[in-house]
Amino acid sequence: MFQAAFRAMSQVFEPPFRSIFWKMLGYTLGILIVIWIALQSVVGYLLGLAATEYGDGSSWISWAEWSVSILTGIGAVFVLGFLIAPISALLAGLFQDEIADILETRDYPADRPGTALPLSQSIVQTIKFTGVVILGNLLALVLLLVPGVNLIAFFLVNGYLLGREFFEFAAMRFLPPAEAKAFRRARGGTVFLGGLVIACLLAVPVLNLVTPIFATIFMIHVYKKLASAAAI
Repeated sequence: MFQAAFRAMSQVFEPPFRSIFWKMLGYTLGILIVIWIALQSVVGYLLGLAATEYGDGSSWISWAEWSVSILTGIGAVFVLGFLIAPISALLAGLFQDEIADILETRDYPADRPGTALPLSQSIVQTIKFTGVVILGNLLALVLLLVPGVNLIAFFLVNGYLLGREFFEFAAMRFLPPAEAKAFRRARGGTVFLGGLVIACLLAVPVLNLVTPIFATIFMIHVYKKLASAAAI
């Protein structure tokens, strides 16, 4: 498990995967910037309505603008930080097969190559994965308010969700969806431990931007080891 994790992390920054990272980083930053601008525009519009209603000279309008601008900036940092996980999940669906093809060609040339999911199924999986990650992180965000369980909740929730989804992606390249899910359940402890490794990376600012690439590479290595042991 940890050997696979170290191997995956060393490969993330190799040239073929590095080019994918720069594309993903550009998309991620672009999405975050659009969201930031949208938030600022909404706040500015609401303040503009208030100024029109009560007059630009009202003292409380100036105070409100100053206060809201500070609160919006602080809130936006938390919102954008929260959105990194679901955005990463969404982008993972766009690049996973490309990452997997490169890895399997380089590291497992003698094995039967994996098959990319059909486009319709891939879109469904991506939407499902993104939704699961959003719900999971909302739950973890709520639990952050509960002393003693906040950090534990983050790792448990993300460990389970990330481990499940990334492992099933790797398995479904070689197995029908039903068999892939059954294989994941049969190796649930190992998959959950792998998910915790991914969650640890997700918790590190800046470095968490490579999470989709790392998780895809990592879980393919994990699947290959488990499948070899099970002789699938």
